Amino acid sequence: MKAEEYQQRELEIEGWPVKLVSYRLGETYHCTLDNVSPGATIARTTGSTREEAESKAIRSAGQKLAATTRRAI
Repeated sequence: MKAEEYQQRELEIEGWPVKLVSYRLGETYHCTLDNVSPGATIARTTGSTREEAESKAIRSAGQKLAATTRRAI
């Protein structure tokens, strides 16, 4: 199966820069959200529409990043 409708964008959630990638495989949209700096995956979701998959990933990442403590170095 080939990924179609690939889309990538950067945004900020809870003060953290993140990269949101979404694409369609068959009838299902997949979305991955990662921290731009180290590139660690924060959320992976699926949905029947791009909007559904992206909103799930943003909501999940928002909860996780809001709970993350920032420390001065």
